[in-house]
Amino acid sequence: MEEKLGTISQTLVQGKAEDLQKEVQNALDQDITPEDIMNQALVAGMDAVGQKWKAGDMFIPEVIRSAKAMSGAMDIIRPKLSEAGGSTAGTFVIGTVLRDLHDIGKDLVAMMMEGAGFKVVNLGIDLDSDVFVEAVKEHQPQILGMSALLTTTMPQMGEVINALKEAGIRDQVKVMVGGAPVSEEYAEEIGADSYAPNAASAVDKAKELINA
Repeated sequence: MEEKLGTISQTLVQGKAEDLQKEVQNALDQDITPEDIMNQALVAGMDAVGQKWKAGDMFIPEVIRSAKAMSGAMDIIRPKLSEAGGSTAGTFVIGTVLRDLHDIGKDLVAMMMEGAGFKVVNLGIDLDSDVFVEAVKEHQPQILGMSALLTTTMPQMGEVINALKEAGIRDQVKVMVGGAPVSEEYAEEIGADSYAPNAASAVDKAKELINA
């Protein structure tokens, strides 16, 4: 079994989407549990991708390829996890703030978070405060992620946090922010719980928030 799970991880790191789906299905056919495949192969593989990215051994196009391969594998394994009552790392809601149409970084974070075992709700782009508030009420996530790529849209992050306070649900969710113009100092200024400079670190920060 360990050899099979190792093969799945390696195929994921290589970003071979079709091969990965075949390997995952083959593992299921051999009665390897969905949770073992998820935790010991897929999550482990995405952890390796994150480490390689941080070390400069992988670049954005390769990371996206692996993340997309992971997404395809999740299409196969997600229903099996549900049937088995498999647990997730938590629920993560993410979106790009109002008047900001950028989604590549946000989508990469979403894929990396799913790869880390989170249930991910990707709200999309150009979202006003009400959308974030309603999503927190509906999905009751452990973490809310917000992205902004423009200095002109950054203040919307603070608006969302204020809206969460006004709705009486700010203390129910951890808020993580990120995007090119965003900084650790800015995150503290607007009252966010965490700041992630990139998708790989977002996963680490999310795990820290969950375990805090």
